[in-house]
Amino acid sequence: MNNEERIALIKHKLTEELNPESLLIEDDSHKHAGHTSARGGGHFNVSIVSHAFENLSTLKRHRMIYKVLEEDMINEIHALSIKAKTPFE
Repeated sequence: MNNEERIALIKHKLTEELNPESLLIEDDSHKHAGHTSARGGGHFNVSIVSHAFENLSTLKRHRMIYKVLEEDMINEIHALSIKAKTPFE
């Protein structure tokens, strides 16, 4: 799977599970070229705004996202930077 396909996968899963008002996914893989531990997975920055995060700590928000992408974190996603906010933040 290439990084465009990975971005589409991330977008699909987060949209289905968290119904975001906004979602931006950036491919940051070029900054990490040659990482032997990457195993071919990409490096991504995710900025997401969703009502699903209301009344949740940053840690719980990140855990929600990691749970949604759990299977993909094994092979398709090597690193994920997350900014998760509510529409009121």
